[in-house]
Amino acid sequence: MTLGFSVDALLPKARGGGVLKMGLAKLDERDWLQPDPDLAARKAGFAAYPEGIQLSPEGEASGAELAVMLGLAGGLPEAGRNHHEDMCLLTLREGEEQYRLVGAAVAWPSDWTPADKMGLPLRALHAPIQGYAEQLASGVDHFMAKLKPGAIYGRCNWFIAATGDRRWVAGPPAEAFANVTPENAGETLFVRSERQTLRRLPETGAILFTIGIYVSPLGDLSHNNIVRLASAMKGLLDGEGDRRGADAYAQALVSYAASA
Repeated sequence: MTLGFSVDALLPKARGGGVLKMGLAKLDERDWLQPDPDLAARKAGFAAYPEGIQLSPEGEASGAELAVMLGLAGGLPEAGRNHHEDMCLLTLREGEEQYRLVGAAVAWPSDWTPADKMGLPLRALHAPIQGYAEQLASGVDHFMAKLKPGAIYGRCNWFIAATGDRRWVAGPPAEAFANVTPENAGETLFVRSERQTLRRLPETGAILFTIGIYVSPLGDLSHNNIVRLASAMKGLLDGEGDRRGADAYAQALVSYAASA
């Protein structure tokens, strides 16, 4: 299965609401990373956000292994600079059951700060996500424990943002979406999708988590995807609205979709 490398390609394969699920698809090697990264954009992203690179002593060996796997000299920072995807490394300490974040090369975070997450176990990493502990944590822990070297799995998600910037810091929804109307929603609402993959490094046993960021104005998406997002708004308002700020933009999006 392929996931694609654009918002339009990813949206039909992303969860639209309801109970949290990993929603993983097994990927071939050729579909792992974006084949034509904009390296100038990556360089600019890290120049503007140098604190996006974080590496603990626990992550140095796996970062070096990753670089060799990708045909690069160096370690995790070089891997992140030379590919479209942000990259995170997670390792398991002896006697523990949850993987911890030990390295990050993240130019375009989706409203999180790598330095604040370093060293945290998976459940603490995902604490801001409503329903994660109850609906998803056990399944994620089991998947990570069973993941074999050579296998690659991918998934995708989406958010509604008030900016097309790839490095996204979400402000108070009432302020961020204050200028959005049904008439201008196509230009003022942006759909942000993360194309995520997971694979185990064979030598160190660390797990590499990649995050490819894709952003598009709502109005540039296919009609089917605009309608798909509008239908998902009810689920956000009923469940995840507080986290995603859906109250501030949902009605404008639904009205825009009805006239698109």
